[in-house]
Amino acid sequence: MQKFTLLKGLVAPIDRENVDTDAIIPKQFLKSIRKTGFGQNLFDEWRYLDAGFPGQDPASRRPNPDFVLNLPRYQGASVLLARKNFGCGSSREHAPWALDQYGFRAIIAPSYADIFFNNSFKNGLLPIVLSEAQVGQLFDEVAAFAGYSLTVDLARQVVIKPSGEELPFEVQSFRKYCLLNGLDDIGLTLRHADKIKAFEAERLAQKPWLAHTMLA
Repeated sequence: MQKFTLLKGLVAPIDRENVDTDAIIPKQFLKSIRKTGFGQNLFDEWRYLDAGFPGQDPASRRPNPDFVLNLPRYQGASVLLARKNFGCGSSREHAPWALDQYGFRAIIAPSYADIFFNNSFKNGLLPIVLSEAQVGQLFDEVAAFAGYSLTVDLARQVVIKPSGEELPFEVQSFRKYCLLNGLDDIGLTLRHADKIKAFEAERLAQKPWLAHTMLA
């Protein structure tokens, strides 16, 4: 998992409440569990005017010129600004995969659905909670200024506006540790690789017949 330390990124606004995971990555794209290739179908039914299906060449699609992520001013955005209850609906882990693979590293919203919130941390995506008033102000500033960027300092737990104003946010210490060090669940386990190998070697020495079972 990619480390998250300091991010300075262009902000793209999704000015809708209750954005569910079927909008983030529609159900027809959930057949793959490879964790790759989902970015091109992020917000698929909103981004395109034609119906999307797995394996489709994005160059053959008809983009919706009115959807925010298709506007030139938001190309290359890495911070997503959203309204309350972002990520509600079904518990598909493909939702944070799609957001991350599109290029987003952080989301700012007043609230999130619990499962989406947890899945985001496990996949290197930082969901930041700010108050509705703070988020509303950010929406106004993003609309007013093309190229509006924010800096997210995870170590200090602040979002820094172009004016220099800092907006503190909370993050659970263990989740912060994992993001700062780029550790997903597998990475956390592999920190103990030497102990795991030693355990397996000792177990096979005591029960050598297991080697045949493992090879089978």
